[in-house]
Amino acid sequence: MSISPSKENILKKIREALSHSTPQPFPQSEGSQSVFQPLEQEIEVEFAEQFNKLQGKFIYCINQQELAFQLASLVKKQDWQKVFCVEDKLVAYAASTIGDRIVKTDLANCDVSITGCEYLVARTGSIVMSSAQVSGRTTSVYAPVHICIAFTSQLVYDIKDALQAAKDKYGDNFPSLITFATGPSRTADIEKTLVVGVHGPKEVYLFLVEA
Repeated sequence: MSISPSKENILKKIREALSHSTPQPFPQSEGSQSVFQPLEQEIEVEFAEQFNKLQGKFIYCINQQELAFQLASLVKKQDWQKVFCVEDKLVAYAASTIGDRIVKTDLANCDVSITGCEYLVARTGSIVMSSAQVSGRTTSVYAPVHICIAFTSQLVYDIKDALQAAKDKYGDNFPSLITFATGPSRTADIEKTLVVGVHGPKEVYLFLVEA
Protein backbone atom coordinates (compact mmCIF):
# COMPACT_ATOMS: atom_id res chain seq x y z
CA MET A 1 0.00 0.00 0.00
CA SER A 2 1.55 3.28 -1.12
CA ILE A 3 1.51 6.42 1.00
CA SER A 4 0.46 9.67 -0.58
CA PRO A 5 3.06 12.49 -0.76
CA SER A 6 1.03 14.68 1.57
CA LYS A 7 0.76 11.95 4.22
CA GLU A 8 4.45 11.12 3.88
CA ASN A 9 5.25 14.78 4.41
CA ILE A 10 3.19 14.85 7.62
CA LEU A 11 4.87 11.69 8.94
CA LYS A 12 8.29 13.15 8.14
CA LYS A 13 7.51 16.25 10.19
CA ILE A 14 6.30 14.10 13.09
CA ARG A 15 9.50 12.00 13.02
CA GLU A 16 11.64 15.14 12.98
CA ALA A 17 9.69 16.63 15.89
CA LEU A 18 10.04 13.45 17.95
CA SER A 19 13.78 13.35 17.38
CA HIS A 20 14.23 16.64 19.26
CA SER A 21 13.27 16.97 22.91
CA THR A 22 11.20 19.99 23.90
CA PRO A 23 11.76 21.59 27.32
CA GLN A 24 8.74 21.66 29.59
CA PRO A 25 7.33 25.21 29.63
CA PHE A 26 5.99 24.87 33.20
CA PRO A 27 8.09 22.23 34.99
CA GLN A 28 6.48 22.95 38.36
CA SER A 29 3.06 21.94 37.03
CA GLU A 30 4.01 18.52 35.67
CA GLY A 31 3.15 16.47 38.72
CA SER A 32 6.43 16.99 40.51
CA GLN A 33 4.67 18.72 43.38
CA SER A 34 1.35 18.25 45.12
CA VAL A 35 -1.43 20.60 44.07
CA PHE A 36 -2.56 20.77 47.70
CA GLN A 37 -0.88 22.75 50.42
CA PRO A 38 0.83 20.76 53.21
CA LEU A 39 -0.91 20.43 56.54
CA GLU A 40 -0.38 23.56 58.62
CA GLN A 41 -2.29 22.60 61.79
CA GLU A 42 -3.05 19.54 63.87
CA ILE A 43 -4.63 16.84 61.75
CA GLU A 44 -7.57 16.49 64.18
CA VAL A 45 -8.37 20.20 63.80
CA GLU A 46 -8.10 20.02 60.01
CA PHE A 47 -10.52 17.12 59.83
CA ALA A 48 -12.99 18.77 62.21
CA GLU A 49 -13.01 21.99 60.18
CA GLN A 50 -13.52 20.25 56.85
CA PHE A 51 -16.14 17.86 58.26
CA ASN A 52 -18.16 20.74 59.74
CA LYS A 53 -18.05 22.61 56.42
CA LEU A 54 -19.84 19.61 54.91
CA GLN A 55 -22.66 19.86 57.48
CA GLY A 56 -21.25 16.98 59.49
CA LYS A 57 -21.53 17.06 63.27
CA PHE A 58 -18.21 16.51 65.02
CA ILE A 59 -17.78 15.38 68.65
CA TYR A 60 -14.32 14.97 70.19
CA CYS A 61 -13.86 12.55 73.10
CA ILE A 62 -10.72 12.36 75.21
CA ASN A 63 -11.27 8.67 76.03
CA GLN A 64 -13.74 5.80 75.71
CA GLN A 65 -15.56 6.77 78.89
CA GLU A 66 -16.39 10.17 77.48
CA LEU A 67 -17.45 8.49 74.24
CA ALA A 68 -19.99 6.36 76.13
CA PHE A 69 -21.33 9.42 77.94
CA GLN A 70 -21.54 11.66 74.85
CA LEU A 71 -23.11 8.93 72.73
CA ALA A 72 -25.75 8.12 75.33
CA SER A 73 -26.53 11.81 75.81
CA LEU A 74 -27.05 12.28 72.07
CA VAL A 75 -29.28 9.22 71.69
CA LYS A 76 -31.47 10.24 74.63
CA LYS A 77 -31.64 13.90 73.57
CA GLN A 78 -32.77 12.94 70.06
CA ASP A 79 -35.08 10.27 71.51
CA TRP A 80 -33.82 7.58 69.14
CA GLN A 81 -35.50 4.34 70.18
CA LYS A 82 -33.87 1.93 67.72
CA VAL A 83 -30.10 2.21 67.36
CA PHE A 84 -28.73 -0.26 64.82
CA CYS A 85 -25.20 -1.54 65.49
CA VAL A 86 -23.67 -4.92 64.66
CA GLU A 87 -20.06 -4.26 65.65
CA ASP A 88 -19.57 -5.76 69.11
CA LYS A 89 -16.73 -3.42 69.99
CA LEU A 90 -18.92 -0.39 69.33
CA VAL A 91 -21.91 -1.92 71.13
CA ALA A 92 -19.74 -2.32 74.24
CA TYR A 93 -19.11 1.43 74.42
CA ALA A 94 -22.80 2.18 74.91
CA ALA A 95 -24.14 -1.04 76.43
CA SER A 96 -24.15 0.31 79.99
CA THR A 97 -26.23 3.38 79.13
CA ILE A 98 -28.33 2.71 76.03
CA GLY A 99 -28.01 -1.06 75.69
CA ASP A 100 -31.79 -1.47 75.69
CA ARG A 101 -32.04 0.64 72.50
CA ILE A 102 -29.38 -1.16 70.48
CA VAL A 103 -30.59 -3.67 67.88
CA LYS A 104 -28.75 -5.90 65.42
CA THR A 105 -31.67 -6.56 63.10
CA ASP A 106 -34.40 -4.57 61.32
CA LEU A 107 -32.14 -1.90 59.86
CA ALA A 108 -35.02 -0.70 57.69
CA ASN A 109 -36.95 0.54 60.72
CA CYS A 110 -34.12 1.90 62.85
CA ASP A 111 -33.74 5.56 63.80
CA VAL A 112 -29.96 5.67 63.54
CA SER A 113 -27.06 3.39 62.66
CA ILE A 114 -23.61 3.23 64.25
CA THR A 115 -20.51 2.07 62.42
CA GLY A 116 -16.78 2.26 62.66
CA CYS A 117 -14.58 3.18 59.71
CA GLU A 118 -11.26 2.39 58.08
CA TYR A 119 -9.77 5.89 58.05
CA LEU A 120 -10.59 9.60 58.18
CA VAL A 121 -9.25 11.91 55.47
CA ALA A 122 -8.46 15.28 57.03
CA ARG A 123 -8.06 17.29 53.80
CA THR A 124 -11.56 16.50 52.55
CA GLY A 125 -13.36 15.70 55.81
CA SER A 126 -14.21 12.24 54.47
CA ILE A 127 -15.01 9.00 56.27
CA VAL A 128 -13.44 5.97 54.59
CA MET A 129 -15.35 2.69 54.91
CA SER A 130 -15.01 -0.69 53.24
CA SER A 131 -16.93 -3.88 52.58
CA ALA A 132 -14.49 -5.67 54.91
CA GLN A 133 -16.09 -4.05 57.95
CA VAL A 134 -18.52 -6.09 60.05
CA SER A 135 -21.26 -3.53 59.42
CA GLY A 136 -21.09 -4.18 55.68
CA ARG A 137 -22.02 -1.92 52.79
CA THR A 138 -25.52 -0.74 53.66
CA THR A 139 -25.43 0.20 57.34
CA SER A 140 -23.95 3.66 56.84
CA VAL A 141 -26.33 4.70 54.05
CA TYR A 142 -29.66 3.02 54.82
CA ALA A 143 -30.53 4.73 58.10
CA PRO A 144 -31.69 8.37 58.17
CA VAL A 145 -28.89 9.20 60.62
CA HIS A 146 -25.36 7.77 60.57
CA ILE A 147 -23.04 7.84 63.58
CA CYS A 148 -19.42 6.93 62.94
CA ILE A 149 -17.03 6.16 65.79
CA ALA A 150 -13.37 6.65 64.91
CA PHE A 151 -10.03 7.06 66.65
CA THR A 152 -7.25 9.58 66.15
CA SER A 153 -4.96 6.76 65.03
CA GLN A 154 -7.15 6.40 61.94
CA LEU A 155 -6.54 9.95 60.72
CA VAL A 156 -4.60 10.47 57.49
CA TYR A 157 -4.09 13.67 55.54
CA ASP A 158 -5.06 12.84 51.96
CA ILE A 159 -7.05 10.29 49.97
CA LYS A 160 -3.88 8.69 48.60
CA ASP A 161 -2.69 8.12 52.18
CA ALA A 162 -5.93 6.30 53.01
CA LEU A 163 -5.67 4.08 49.94
CA GLN A 164 -2.04 3.26 50.68
CA ALA A 165 -2.89 2.46 54.31
CA ALA A 166 -5.70 0.16 53.17
CA LYS A 167 -3.34 -1.55 50.73
CA ASP A 168 -0.79 -2.09 53.49
CA LYS A 169 -3.48 -3.38 55.85
CA TYR A 170 -5.21 -5.86 53.54
CA GLY A 171 -2.54 -6.78 51.00
CA ASP A 172 -3.86 -9.39 48.58
CA ASN A 173 -7.23 -9.45 50.38
CA PHE A 174 -8.14 -5.91 49.40
CA PRO A 175 -11.86 -5.20 50.01
CA SER A 176 -14.22 -5.29 47.03
CA LEU A 177 -15.53 -1.83 47.93
CA ILE A 178 -13.92 1.29 49.38
CA THR A 179 -16.35 4.13 50.14
CA PHE A 180 -15.51 7.78 50.77
CA ALA A 181 -18.46 9.35 52.61
CA THR A 182 -18.07 13.12 52.54
CA GLY A 183 -20.82 14.61 54.69
CA PRO A 184 -24.54 13.85 54.54
CA SER A 185 -26.04 12.60 51.29
CA ARG A 186 -26.95 15.49 49.01
CA THR A 187 -27.88 16.23 45.43
CA ALA A 188 -28.65 19.31 43.32
CA ASP A 189 -30.29 17.39 40.47
CA ILE A 190 -33.78 18.58 41.43
CA GLU A 191 -34.15 21.96 39.71
CA LYS A 192 -30.59 22.83 40.84
CA THR A 193 -31.79 23.02 44.44
CA LEU A 194 -29.56 21.38 47.05
CA VAL A 195 -31.45 18.58 48.80
CA VAL A 196 -29.93 16.68 51.73
CA GLY A 197 -30.67 13.06 52.56
CA VAL A 198 -31.94 11.81 49.21
CA HIS A 199 -29.64 8.84 48.59
CA GLY A 200 -28.32 8.31 52.10
CA PRO A 201 -28.32 9.71 55.64
CA LYS A 202 -29.62 13.21 56.24
CA GLU A 203 -27.37 13.67 59.27
CA VAL A 204 -23.87 12.35 59.93
CA TYR A 205 -22.19 12.43 63.37
CA LEU A 206 -18.51 11.69 63.88
CA PHE A 207 -17.23 10.77 67.33
CA LEU A 208 -13.44 11.08 67.35
CA VAL A 209 -11.80 9.33 70.28
CA GLU A 210 -8.24 10.04 71.40
CA ALA A 211 -6.16 6.91 70.92
